[in-house]
Amino acid sequence: MSDTTKRVLLAKPRGYCAGVDRAVVTVEKALEKYGPPVYVRKEIVHNVHVVETLRERGVIFVDETSEVPEGALVVFSAHGVSPQVHQEAAERGLRTIDATCPLVTKVHKEAVRFAKDDYDILLIGHEGHEEVEGTAGEAPDHIQLVDTADDAAKVQVRDPSKVIWLSQTTLSVDETMQRVDQLKERFPMLSDPPSDDICYATSNRQFAVKTMAPECDLVIVVGSQNSSNSKRLVEVALLAGAKASHLIDYAHQIDESWLDGVSTVGVTSGASVPDNLVMDVLAYLAERDYLDVQEITTANEKIAFSLPRELRKDLKTG
Repeated sequence: MSDTTKRVLLAKPRGYCAGVDRAVVTVEKALEKYGPPVYVRKEIVHNVHVVETLRERGVIFVDETSEVPEGALVVFSAHGVSPQVHQEAAERGLRTIDATCPLVTKVHKEAVRFAKDDYDILLIGHEGHEEVEGTAGEAPDHIQLVDTADDAAKVQVRDPSKVIWLSQTTLSVDETMQRVDQLKERFPMLSDPPSDDICYATSNRQFAVKTMAPECDLVIVVGSQNSSNSKRLVEVALLAGAKASHLIDYAHQIDESWLDGVSTVGVTSGASVPDNLVMDVLAYLAERDYLDVQEITTANEKIAFSLPRELRKDLKTG
């Protein structure tokens, strides 16, 4: 194969979404304003590199608020927490900064609203994911999780005319609609969410991959194993026609053998991935003569979220 046939298709949009950017900047500003240690419940975002970098700067990541010393400062991650977690923090006298993504907060508010109206809420999402636990915690008596096709076939509701579906914000758009179709077969009066729950960034990144995957022998997705939206990008790439796709955190994790006979490599990254990690992948590929890089743009994202209110107030007075 001559080197002239080697090219890279670089997905745009990729990487940081507005919610992740807000959450990471929140922790960075908290470190600057209050000094270390700053406690963060769970990982602020699901990315190994981001978490390690913040840890080196004095962030202490904990699984539960009970691990935070009384009266200390704790930041809640972008994935959101249940009311019970807020209550536990208050009982321990913790100062809290809530870095929940506003698009996750929107789903929480929908859950509260429909539970108040006594709907059965079918929450499409992955069991054990922090976002799902936070949303379900808003109305545990009204919410049932639908993860698999089996769940959709078995779930029971009290009144088929008062049932609505909501979803985790980072799912595969296509897979979610499959679940919805399954549920609508069983419950024809199933209501849709007032607005789309799958976030704009998740949809955009999947659409960019779908657009370029048919031309790719290999799609490399930069992202961490516990990142739901990153893992979905691998699945979307394969379903859209890429011959192979792999999820990596760092360029050095690329296996040389993946490039055997490969002329076109697609590159993208999950919504919690800083772009320098993508640039490292492009440098790795350039060293192997993949010098023709074409950016495939399917959307231009201009959304930005303001920092959490608690932090904005302190930054002003400072």
